Amino acid sequence: MRLKWVPILMLITLILLPGVSPYTVSSLVLTVYNDGYTKVEYEILPSEYSSQVELPLLGDHYENVIVGDGNGNPLNFRLENGSLLIYSGNAEVVKVSYYTPDLTVKQGVVWTLNIATNDSFTVVLPANAIVVDLSDIPLEIAGNSITMPPGNQSVSYTLSGRGVGGEKGADSLVYLALLGGLAVVGGSAYALWRKKKSQSSMPSREEFQARLENLDLNEEERRALLYIFDKGGKASQAEVREAIGLPKTTAWRMFKRLERKGLVKVLKGRKENWVELRL
Repeated sequence: MRLKWVPILMLITLILLPGVSPYTVSSLVLTVYNDGYTKVEYEILPSEYSSQVELPLLGDHYENVIVGDGNGNPLNFRLENGSLLIYSGNAEVVKVSYYTPDLTVKQGVVWTLNIATNDSFTVVLPANAIVVDLSDIPLEIAGNSITMPPGNQSVSYTLSGRGVGGEKGADSLVYLALLGGLAVVGGSAYALWRKKKSQSSMPSREEFQARLENLDLNEEERRALLYIFDKGGKASQAEVREAIGLPKTTAWRMFKRLERKGLVKVLKGRKENWVELRL
């Protein structure tokens, strides 16, 4: 019997099976409650031609697991061995949320949230939280939330009184008091100020281009960074996307990769997002 020709894409698919296609983590938010529970919320972007996503979960016990696409439509999934196998289909965005008691521990009056991840993440603390220690310099502090870099990170805090909405899933007005951790956060703010100050003196284009050659970047990422550099270090996402000729979804993934690598900062505007160099 003669063999029929099989399209290259099908051959590649057969070779890769039964593995699961990769994805990009767009955002990871951890909302901590007074009773020690944490709500974990992922937003992930499946790679092109991906129909399945395997997402390792934080913690060992999971409650109220919800998986849907960017429009809120539910997606089929299977939970096994600490991971979610999600049948994403044609969804460009997948959102996952669940509750777990495993990310926080309490010693005396001090609670500590511990997390190990390859992506930056945002911690939303309870209403009455007072931060007493941070494992690393935060990327951003905004109101009740702290954005931390990737790695093995911890946020320690105490609770002053019962506060508002201390139970899992309750809504509350949240205020971040940094009294106990004033020295830690003050030192972090100073380090961030020194870092920002050092970035104020831009290198020449040749020096900047030479730096890019030493980084693990593809051609589109280098062109995007060079374009932003030529624009004075800041440009709109739409402008960069049009300049290098990328589709919107592909460009979005690229900006997220560059932000996770610490090369750019995506700034949200009213009408459009901007990208600022962080080299």
